[in-house]
Amino acid sequence: MTKVRKAVIPAAGLGTRFLPATKAMAKEMLPIVDKPTIQFIVEEALASGIEDILIVTGKAKRPIEDHFDSNVELETNLREKEKNELLKLVEETTDVNLHFIRQSHPKGLGHAVLQAKAFVGDEPFIVMLGDDLMVDDIPLTKQLMNDYEQTTSSTIAVMSVPHEDTSKYGIINPGEIVSDDVYSVKNFVEKPDPADAPSDLAIIGRYLLNPEIFTILETQKPGAGNEIQLTDAIDELNKSQRVFAHEFKGTRYDVGDKFGYMKTSIEYGLQHPEIGETLKDYLIELGEKLN
Repeated sequence: MTKVRKAVIPAAGLGTRFLPATKAMAKEMLPIVDKPTIQFIVEEALASGIEDILIVTGKAKRPIEDHFDSNVELETNLREKEKNELLKLVEETTDVNLHFIRQSHPKGLGHAVLQAKAFVGDEPFIVMLGDDLMVDDIPLTKQLMNDYEQTTSSTIAVMSVPHEDTSKYGIINPGEIVSDDVYSVKNFVEKPDPADAPSDLAIIGRYLLNPEIFTILETQKPGAGNEIQLTDAIDELNKSQRVFAHEFKGTRYDVGDKFGYMKTSIEYGLQHPEIGETLKDYLIELGEKLN
């Protein structure tokens, strides 16, 4: 069995939901208190045992590369002033085996993943979307990797969502329960109308895929939104080899829209060692004012 060693993080989107903040900066660099959202994704990959990470970027995404690069002037300044804790924070983002490739023309998630073909080769790999931050005792990426050790099959992370929200997600039509939290899948549907949704189990931004997905993506026709949809390619893959779904039972933070981003910032802030207690007191005080 081939070990899962590589992860792909698509980060070429325009970030239109956060305009004007994202007019000249990558949405993946928007901070949750003091940490860019993409750093949470990279940390999950590393905590799961991933060895090589490819970030698919686009226009105005250079700050992502700079963030994970060494900043000699800053590091020297912090070292001379003996700000060792800050120096540690800065240096921990540079000891990562990262690779970058540009998606010149954004044609959908499937097209972004296709840019990773040469990087991945003939190995299974993880796709991690930056809009979803996952919290659990065992990282979700590691959970998928554990499943792969048993099945050697592509496995997609899913989570139950309100039925009226199914039109926002790729939805699975589940088959039999294979093991704890793992389903076989009859088919995948991209953003179905709630009246047509086969279930409430939505794809949530973590995919473990076998490399045969690239052959499908190379000839995949545009789907919803006139884009190359990864969900459509996975549905096609499921016709030639089994694809499973892993139901995530942890906590998912959606930072892809303004409210989700603010909610995540507040909840993360409440756990932050520097500002947690102060923020808690402020929210209590604010709540009293609003009441």
